[in-house]
Amino acid sequence: MTLESQLITKTYYHMYINEHENVQPLRVLGDAYQEELQKDLPDLTSIRFAQGEIYFHNRDYEAAIFKWENIAGELERWARKNIADAYYESGLLSNAEDLYLSIDTNNLTLKTEVALQLFSLFIERGKLEEAVAIIKKTIDSNPDYPNVTTIARAYFEEQLDWGNAIELAVNEAKRTSSLEWFETVNEYVQKGVTRNLYPNYFMQALFELYSIDQKKFEELTTSIWNSYKREDSYFTWLKEVNHLLLNLEISRNNHLELLSDLHYETYFALINGNYSIKTLEDLVPDLLTNWLHLSAPKQTVIVSAAVLSWNELFPTSISMSVVSEAENLISETDCHIDEWEECLDLFKGIIGWAKIHDMGENNRLNWVVEQLNDFDTHHLFITGFSGSGKSGFINTILGDEIQDSPTSSLVMFKDNEDLTIVEITDEETVSLEDFAQFQERMDRRRNALESIIEFQQPFPFLYEQKLALIETPGLNGSHQDRYEVLQYLQMADTLLFVLDANAPFADKEKTILSQIHELAPDIPVHFLLNKMDTIVNEQEAIRIFEETSSKIQSYLPAAQVFAFSSQYDRGQQLVDLKGFIHSIRDTRNLADKRLAKLLFFIRTTISRLLQKRIDVENQLIESVRWNEEVVMKLNGALNQFKDAESQKIKAITKSYRASKESIQNELSIAIPKILQESSELIREDSDFSTIHLELNDVMNRRVQDYLEQEIMPKYYACLQEWIIRGKEEFEQGREFLNEMAEGLNSLYGEERIQIECDFKVLDDWRRDTDRMTSRFQLEKVNILLRNTPSQFLLKSAGKLFGALSQNKAMLYNKYQAFVKNDNYSETTAVIIQHFFQQFELFEKSLERDITMFYRQPLKVLNEAIDESLSQISTKQDILKKMNTNPEMFRDPLTLFEVRLRQFEWTTIAGKGIQTIY
Repeated sequence: MTLESQLITKTYYHMYINEHENVQPLRVLGDAYQEELQKDLPDLTSIRFAQGEIYFHNRDYEAAIFKWENIAGELERWARKNIADAYYESGLLSNAEDLYLSIDTNNLTLKTEVALQLFSLFIERGKLEEAVAIIKKTIDSNPDYPNVTTIARAYFEEQLDWGNAIELAVNEAKRTSSLEWFETVNEYVQKGVTRNLYPNYFMQALFELYSIDQKKFEELTTSIWNSYKREDSYFTWLKEVNHLLLNLEISRNNHLELLSDLHYETYFALINGNYSIKTLEDLVPDLLTNWLHLSAPKQTVIVSAAVLSWNELFPTSISMSVVSEAENLISETDCHIDEWEECLDLFKGIIGWAKIHDMGENNRLNWVVEQLNDFDTHHLFITGFSGSGKSGFINTILGDEIQDSPTSSLVMFKDNEDLTIVEITDEETVSLEDFAQFQERMDRRRNALESIIEFQQPFPFLYEQKLALIETPGLNGSHQDRYEVLQYLQMADTLLFVLDANAPFADKEKTILSQIHELAPDIPVHFLLNKMDTIVNEQEAIRIFEETSSKIQSYLPAAQVFAFSSQYDRGQQLVDLKGFIHSIRDTRNLADKRLAKLLFFIRTTISRLLQKRIDVENQLIESVRWNEEVVMKLNGALNQFKDAESQKIKAITKSYRASKESIQNELSIAIPKILQESSELIREDSDFSTIHLELNDVMNRRVQDYLEQEIMPKYYACLQEWIIRGKEEFEQGREFLNEMAEGLNSLYGEERIQIECDFKVLDDWRRDTDRMTSRFQLEKVNILLRNTPSQFLLKSAGKLFGALSQNKAMLYNKYQAFVKNDNYSETTAVIIQHFFQQFELFEKSLERDITMFYRQPLKVLNEAIDESLSQISTKQDILKKMNTNPEMFRDPLTLFEVRLRQFEWTTIAGKGIQTIY
């Protein structure tokens, strides 16, 4: 054992007792101590140091410290370290810490041992930051010291201090090139504790690992790659790792299949329509370059196609040497991918993207692709000019009068155990309940070509032949034929063109067949010569058949012709027809041909979506313009409405006031007259001391009777006439509003503005006027009891002279003249005020009531304005978004086209099939 090892383990004393193993160590050291004392210049340092070790091991820390305190020379710093250890073991942690920190030495071993002790002490004292600092410092200064990195790793993991743990593992992996440390890094990555690190953190370690062990390099790279997938730094990682791979000059001979699969997965995830081209343009070329260089054999064709398709749409983005390599590989290598499933996945991705971005459900295209996916059924596409007898031919095959009139929609007839009829439009798929509904769809003309009908029931002929019939509406040679009737031509495995034997193969047939060949050059075309029973005799029929066959085969050499008539024996015709269908049915390379058709529909879908984007923008612009026009007209209507409402308020209120004023004028004349006529009640023998009280009562009664018996009935009649006039005003108002609504609805193209005025207001008026005029109780008015000067004199004189018999005549004359000649203006005003009090409250509510009559129309107009304004705002926001970020729509479709071209390349390379455009 070396001296340093003895000092570390406190076994320095062994150098004294090796020859005295059977004697107690203390006795041996005591004898040595005494022997040394006998010398002239005794040196007791080493003996005392050794004695301290014995005491320490026997837990006599005080004795150990005593022995070590007076050590000098080379052992002095080790003695101080040992004293600190004794303090530590005694629980005097503060003393131990101070002493450890005071030791200053250049001895790396001692320095490391002190640091390790401090590390443990700091942990025990809860000084975790100091513990981390001292262990990291120790690793920096002496990383190869036994167990230092192991101790540090264990501590970091225990504390879940993944930052320092990762730093330790990565640094040690780079320093030592130890696979164990690289595996530790991989463990941390797989735990998910490295995701917050910047991706270039790992690059140097990966670079070094590649030269050590390529499989371990692949495993670690794959782990890190997967860990960043859902992090914001994922794209940074992709750039960093691709630069690394380019520098490593990896080749396919390395057989890094995990990385090949990762590139495959990553590439298709990047071009699935979720990212902009700007984001990908600096990333994908390097990704494809590396993928091509390290691709597994099963992916060589697909990556070569990916390189070529990306280069087509983004020329010069990939090195020409890489493009050339891809061209060579794609022509020399077999394709090992399931192209159909990959293309189907692309189609579903496009349809899903379109749905998310409000580009429609695209149900018809979904249905078409479902039919292409049915490889057990042969699709016989039947078309021909109107009047050629397609429907009769199909009825013969189906064994039922399925059609009694020409179809106006595309119809597919399939065998099925039960009757199932569905109508497929872009927006929805609707089940038709019965044959009557099916026939109704067949008879319609408007928008018929916007739907497909799928008719399923037991059809023995179709079942035996594993056949589906696709019938188009009759052709007429118009522009519509090419772009509407024949738009589903690519569904066909075989096309059967129905000819009329009376005019079998003229220029119009050649024209439409030329269009069919242009649209679908690979679909075999054959002919049905129909209505043969209409030919005058058998010899003529044979001539027409042979002549027609000759013309067709000179034009289409591979085409076959079948003579048919719905009037011939059905059984024999079906036998012959089976043979004909068997002869024209080409099942070779069906999957490859269907794949080409699927690619065609994918391209068609992309083109339609690009056009739809333009259509959507135009529709948004038109919607904004139309809604602005609507708002302008609605605001004009609203202003007219408010004017009309204001006029009705004025007219009805004015009419009411006129009725009220007429009664008021009548009262102003009649009441004073009634009061004056009360003078007849005064006689010479009246008791003048109380006459004023009696007269006051009589006057109040007469006015009350007059108001109840004459005025109330008359006022009631006036108010009823006013209500009738109000009703006429309201009806005129409603008529005006209906005319306004009719004009607005013509703009909407539907009954959007519905006017409902509240005529219940009239019922309320009738109830209120009936209540107000049914009875009136006049509060007693002080007519003769007020303190006017004349009244005061008369009342005083009456009291004075009432007890005297003389001078009554004079008083009688005075009283009578006073009552008869007074104008009673104040009294009349008081009575009129009392009488009209409730009628004035009613008058004040008229404006509110008339407003209630117009409330619903006003609400409808305001809601229509708000709706249009909301539409304008929403559509303008969408337009702004579309124009601000046009790439948000364009880029995904471009990337879908990249994928499409990629599959077209694999189809050309692997199958030799011509793609369809």
